[in-house]
Amino acid sequence: MMLRVLILSLSLFTGFVQATVLQRPVTLTTDNGELFGSLLLPKSDNPVPVVLILSGSGPTDRDGNNPDGGRNDSLKRLAWVLAKHNVASVRFDKRGVAASLAATPDERNLSVEAYVADAVAWGQKLKADPRFGPLILLGHSEGALIASLAAPKVDAAAVISLSGTARPIDQVLRRQLARSLPPPLMLRSNELLDSLKAGHTDDNVPAPLQVIFRPSVQPYLISLFRQDPAAAFAQLKMPALIVQGSNDIQVQVDDAKLLKVAKPDAELALIEGMNHVLRIVPNDVKRQLASYKDPNLPLAAELGTRVLEFIDGLRTR
Repeated sequence: MMLRVLILSLSLFTGFVQATVLQRPVTLTTDNGELFGSLLLPKSDNPVPVVLILSGSGPTDRDGNNPDGGRNDSLKRLAWVLAKHNVASVRFDKRGVAASLAATPDERNLSVEAYVADAVAWGQKLKADPRFGPLILLGHSEGALIASLAAPKVDAAAVISLSGTARPIDQVLRRQLARSLPPPLMLRSNELLDSLKAGHTDDNVPAPLQVIFRPSVQPYLISLFRQDPAAAFAQLKMPALIVQGSNDIQVQVDDAKLLKVAKPDAELALIEGMNHVLRIVPNDVKRQLASYKDPNLPLAAELGTRVLEFIDGLRTR
């Protein structure tokens, strides 16, 4: 495996060179407020590929950090890997999150449709900028679904699904909660999931379940549970890359394989030992959870090589 990563790394330098990188704040004005992000732009005399990075679920910010889960800087570090190999990127705080909180301060007004519209607007902004070449949408975790839904609307050159589920999110939640909840709470959790899946809110939420099913987040969950990630991925006409780690405790390798079935011409990269925050971590719960709060852990080396190899290959398609 290490030899393969080394060969991939060396091969990248035929298409990419170490670049001087400009880091700039960037904003997007919407009808409901301003969204704030970060641009990494390699200095170049010619347009460079640009990756719009879409973060995961909940209050996850542009860097991949979540106040409930900890700081790991996964998306920030990935953006720098791209930039140093002559690929620009924009990552941004979703509406209602971090610097973009004021755009939608009440989470009752959040929806998948709004996130998709924002991704499309960012994509249009980047496509209109002469500094950029092909636009690639890269979504991590729940962001992979947003990328799949937004890409056709903005005519993206490619899509990268990074740790993205293939199954509807209510099914994913059922599996995750079944591992940790006692039977009475699991029963109530399933009732809430059934209600939300049917499009109905339910304010009778036990205290231990408030973090997931609090009434204020239920409208968003209803919009999320309407989506079928595999079906959205299957509709993509542009090249796509599926990246999944074998030691991800949130999304399974089977999800990546199901996405591949949904879109057989997509490339599939299964990275041995990589977890949900893109680090090589053993399948040990304590070490897994610790990695979510350690920004100093290096990213999985193969992640960068596979993503850059895919982007480089777009030139010859």
